[in-house]
Amino acid sequence: MRAATVSRFGGPEAVEITEVPVPDPGPGQVRIKVAAAALNPVDAAMRAGVFGGTGERIGLGWDVAGTVESVGTGVQWSPGDRVIGLATGHRTPLGTHAEYAVLDADAIAQAPVTLDDAHASVLPLNALSAAQALDMASLQPGQCLLVTGAAGGVGAHTVELAHHRGLTVTALASPQDEQFLRARGADHFLSRDETIPPAAFDGVIDAAVLGDMALAPVRDGGTYIGVWPGQEPTPERGIRIGALDVRADGALLAELSALADRGTLQARVAETFPLADAASAHARLAKGRLRGRLVILP
Repeated sequence: MRAATVSRFGGPEAVEITEVPVPDPGPGQVRIKVAAAALNPVDAAMRAGVFGGTGERIGLGWDVAGTVESVGTGVQWSPGDRVIGLATGHRTPLGTHAEYAVLDADAIAQAPVTLDDAHASVLPLNALSAAQALDMASLQPGQCLLVTGAAGGVGAHTVELAHHRGLTVTALASPQDEQFLRARGADHFLSRDETIPPAAFDGVIDAAVLGDMALAPVRDGGTYIGVWPGQEPTPERGIRIGALDVRADGALLAELSALADRGTLQARVAETFPLADAASAHARLAKGRLRGRLVILP
């Protein structure tokens, strides 16, 4: 089968389409025939060598939507089940940007019935990140949350889920995103060109990785949650600092899939690329200014 991998680090040109054996599922695993797989910034970071692995061949892709083709022992899923899932791991030989992928059975969930494969594939990493970041923040209904980078993949889902959980949500993004974010549940909007009020929020989820700039708006004793481990600011004023390390969670993903079917979560696809053009997809990602994720279609 074909898979997108890197054997050297660099820009989009480092992405290779290689022929590899079709993987077999082990105990507690399933093999998925990939229908669509989102391209995320973490894939660009892997390609560039941020997570190491010099001399290794590294597979790209974390998100997947497709159909269960075969299962290992001790698995409840059946061939033909339409699923989404998250394959975490920064230095694995095979990711989801491939014709087939093997995932742990507890890392997948039924795909939203209202979404096609491309849109379903953009949910796992971003929606799980948003939900787990909110869990880490531990805010109560009525408390005030600031979401930076609110128009991005993680940020927009954070706004939606925070609204769903009863928080008072302020979204920080570009002015052109205000209407979209208010429609997705933001109670208040701040342009990233505006001065952010100091010490005005019970917590911040810093999807834009602003660091110290996103710490100042948090009240004394509040909470800061970053989405890129190692980039969080130094604690001050009794503020609790956390950094998300997203994990696969099929049970939570099933809840998020149901929320997508109910319209609480909106999946956004900016553009699709065939697997053979994965390098072009990486080049487009590098240009930025995307509203929605790029998706690889094997």
